[in-house]
Amino acid sequence: MAITIYHNPRCSKSRETLRLLQDKGIEPEVREYLKDVPSSEELKEVLGKLGIAPRDLLRKKEAEYKEAGLDDASVSDEAVIEAMTQYPKLIERPIVINGDQARIGRPPESVLEILG
Repeated sequence: MAITIYHNPRCSKSRETLRLLQDKGIEPEVREYLKDVPSSEELKEVLGKLGIAPRDLLRKKEAEYKEAGLDDASVSDEAVIEAMTQYPKLIERPIVINGDQARIGRPPESVLEILG
C-alpha cells in the first residue's frame, strides 16, 4: 500500500495525522510540500482524488490569500492552482493519498476512510 502524506512538520494536525498512520503500522511517503512544492498538474490530480474545487483546498487565513487577490470569487480555478504553486503554504494540510483516493486530515481520523 503506497500511501503519501503532504506534510508540514510545523502543523499539529499534520503531525497528528502522520502519527495516526504510523500507529496503524503505515509508513507513508512523507512529502514536505513546502520544500518539495507540487506542480499545478500534481495539484489538479490531488484535487481530483479529493473531489473538491481548487478554492476548497486554500488556507484562507494566510496573509498570501489576500495578497494574491484570492478573496475575489472571480479568480479562476487555474489562477488559484497557480497561486498554490507560488505560495505552497496556502495548501490545506495534511493531505493523505492512497491510490486514487485522498483525504484532508482535518480531523486526522478522516484519513482512515481511505485506508481500506
